[in-house]
Parts: sequence; structure tokens; C-alpha cells
Amino acid sequence: MFSRKEQIIKKTGPNGVGRYQFLSLLVQEFQKSTTLESKQQVLANLANFSYDPINYEFIRQLNVIDIFLKELSGNSNEDLLHFSLSGLCNLSPDPKNGECIIKSNGVFLVSQLLLHKNVEISLNALSILIFLITPESHASITTPEIINKVLHYHASSNQRLKNLGTIFLEDYCTTEQIDYAKKSSSLSTVDIPLPT
Repeated sequence: MFSRKEQIIKKTGPNGVGRYQFLSLLVQEFQKSTTLESKQQVLANLANFSYDPINYEFIRQLNVIDIFLKELSGNSNEDLLHFSLSGLCNLSPDPKNGECIIKSNGVFLVSQLLLHKNVEISLNALSILIFLITPESHASITTPEIINKVLHYHASSNQRLKNLGTIFLEDYCTTEQIDYAKKSSSLSTVDIPLPT
């Protein structure tokens, strides 16, 4: 549920833990966590807090976006990937957050997960890329490599993947870009295991 600052102050009271402080404690706990289960739980909490725009400024100040992006780099744990992408998906519609994601190599990191075997990971990855498209970022997101990956969604039996892929291709790509991506690709649909 979205909140206003006045509502948060009223709920928290003068001696309560404020949102910034609570988020800061979560970040510290994530950084100190030694068990996978603990990391997963804290990352899930951070992703949930990423839903409310009232937290966006705090999240940027605490570098939570960088935490999410770092978990995408070389991590094979599906839960950590899923929670990180969920958090980024919640944050990416906001222009300031989108700019942070793009400047931190987020387009590359997210696009590497487009054809993940876990359908939720694939859907979140493409949703993030769609949210990040602006006139300034358009060329870096509608590359032949990314377009070719999205073209593979049409071969999926999952209707959500097909629909989201269609939105990306029809709303953000030209026919020329799609044709070029098809011709320049070394991947075939046989080479890539699609999520189901």
C-alpha cells in the first residue's frame, strides 16, 4: 500500500523506528548475513519495500539498487535472482531509479537473464527492460542481442512470455531492427531452453 510521509510519521510515532533507519538496518543485516536463508529473507524484504514510492529516496541513499544488481552478477541461486529482479522491477518505473539502474550496467545484467529457465525471472527481466526504455536509453535496450532473445519468447508455450515479448517487439522495435536481429543471430530456438 502506498503511503504519504505524514501517514508514516503518524504510524511511527516520535520514538519509533523510521523507514530510513529500518531500511538501513536491513541493508546492514544483508551485508553481514552469513547464511543463504538469511540473505534470501532480507533480500525479499528489501524487494517488498521497493514497491512503495515513498521508499525510493531512501533506497537510492542506501544503495539498495546496487545490492540488487550485484546479486545478478554471477549468482546462480534462483531465489536471490528472483528477489533482486523483483526489487528492480518495482523500482524501474521511476525515472531516477531507472537512471541509477542504467548507469550501473543494469541493462546488461538484466538482459543476461532474459532466457532464464525460471519463468518469473524471465518475465521480471523483460519487464524491467521495458520500464527502462526512454528516448535516451532506447538504443542500448533494443540491441540485436536483446531483440533476438525476446524473439525466442514467441516460441514459448507460456502466454505471459509471448504477450510481454510482443509488447516489447511491437511497441519499441522497428521492423528493420527485428529483421537485422534475426539475420545477425547465431542462436536458434533449439539452442535455448525456454522457460515454461
